[in-house]
Amino acid sequence: MAGLRLIVGLGNPGAEHSRTRHNAGFWFIDALAESLGVRFGLESKLYGESAKAVIGGQSVWLLKPATFMNASGKSVAAALRYWKIEPTDVLLAHDDLDLPPGAARLKFDGGHGGQNGLRDTIQHLDHGQFHRLRIGIGHPGHKDRVTPWVLGRPGKDDEAAIRRAIQDALDVLPLAVAGDFNEAMKRLHTPKT
Repeated sequence: MAGLRLIVGLGNPGAEHSRTRHNAGFWFIDALAESLGVRFGLESKLYGESAKAVIGGQSVWLLKPATFMNASGKSVAAALRYWKIEPTDVLLAHDDLDLPPGAARLKFDGGHGGQNGLRDTIQHLDHGQFHRLRIGIGHPGHKDRVTPWVLGRPGKDDEAAIRRAIQDALDVLPLAVAGDFNEAMKRLHTPKT
């Protein structure tokens, strides 16, 4: 399988959203950009901010949609068209209610699991055949509490756990960029001893 050519972090723009659980995808892409020493620039034609980086000797685009989460697909689809990238060469990093804080999982294809950024991207692409980095934020316990949960800030321990999971994902990212998804998954999904 080919490697990655585009890495997208999903989140909501604006300072009031920056520390919320729903912005775990932005936390990931910001940490990646910082670790690579690249800066984002606004690209109005892509409805977001982009940066070009090199990971393991390979050129990769980074994208932060400036749309709100539920319109992320507009930005992702525009970037794919503009850079002539196949959806199978994309990784979308997003928050995931079904994983506990501290867990991160790589996955290819599938549904949206209620995640609005994925839902909109799948609608724009007509399929879900792209890579995902699921960043666990935990679940509040009842579906009626999900919206304030994802739009709320995690406690100190949960935030530290989420940031550790992001670092674990960054550690295996060069393998995914090179196309070695099985090894990246094995390393990321195996509990540390």
